[in-house]
Amino acid sequence: MYYTYVLRCKDNSLYTGYTNRLEHRIKMHQEGKGAKYTRGRGPIELVYHEAFDTKTEAMKRENEIKKLSKDEKEALIRL
Repeated sequence: MYYTYVLRCKDNSLYTGYTNRLEHRIKMHQEGKGAKYTRGRGPIELVYHEAFDTKTEAMKRENEIKKLSKDEKEALIRL
């Protein structure tokens, strides 16, 4: 399985990514070893995720979410 996920950082910003090991990736973000963007913005919280069969699908969805405005991302999270 592959996952597209959204994290909320302590500064209330949102980070979107994809992975095939969701729990491990979240742990890496929390330890400051994840994406450059999330370093120093912890603690982070997983606020949304979707599962996919292929990496391509997960990457496509990541790109779609990244193109959303912050308000649109907030609405997605509330679903």
